[in-house]
Amino acid sequence: MGTKTININNSIIHYTIDGVGRPVVLLHGFGEDGSVWENQVEYLRHNYQVIVPDIPGSGQSELTGDVSMEAIADMVKLIMDAEELESVVLIGHSMGGYATLAFAEKYPHSLDGFGLFHSTAAADSEEKKENRRKGIAFIEKNGAHEFLSTTVPNLFSDITRETNPRLIDSFIAGLPRFSKSALKSYYEAMIARPERIDQFSKTELPVLFIIGEKDTVISFEDILKQASMPRISYIHVLHRSGHMGMLEEAGKATAAIEEFLMELK
Repeated sequence: MGTKTININNSIIHYTIDGVGRPVVLLHGFGEDGSVWENQVEYLRHNYQVIVPDIPGSGQSELTGDVSMEAIADMVKLIMDAEELESVVLIGHSMGGYATLAFAEKYPHSLDGFGLFHSTAAADSEEKKENRRKGIAFIEKNGAHEFLSTTVPNLFSDITRETNPRLIDSFIAGLPRFSKSALKSYYEAMIARPERIDQFSKTELPVLFIIGEKDTVISFEDILKQASMPRISYIHVLHRSGHMGMLEEAGKATAAIEEFLMELK
């Protein structure tokens, strides 16, 4: 696996690239870095070129002045340009899914297909915005690591918490170190992001939806409604997963991604 960098506004952005074949970009979500995709990369790299960025302020990437969903989409395009790629398949987890939709809106001709992994095209409700503002206040008072340690267990399903608590403990122990500024900036960017549900009716691209049946972050019913909108949808439900299906049901999540990639022309 190779690690490469690009420069955005004098900030260094890291990404890994591994394998040969159709290029696939996996975008991680809030409070994670690219290592969250390790299970998927290990399998997919045998048949695909898998590119995994650390978004600005996460992992090894430095925080830039702009972490809006549009700016993260621009980051992906800069990586594509650096790798001389005309098009990719882009799949984003949670906040990474929000950026994926921004990319699909801005650079539709640079995609062969895209996917939402425990994510949604809906904007934050007022209740969600208020919860994020409370999170920002908690981060400011208690620090980034304390915030993540407190909130991360709730991202996993009751099934995982009961049957595999070591998975959660291991994930928390491996959390990257975040600055207060990074986590607060992500929350502010998510509060500000627009609704992009109309992208589904506009796109001619195949769209993958991976949904956690036990997800308490993304409404199962709401995302099922969105999944019916694109002309070509691939829908996979992870029945034992909350919001972290790439870990909770790693094999099934990877199989869902591979099936989608195999179906693309």
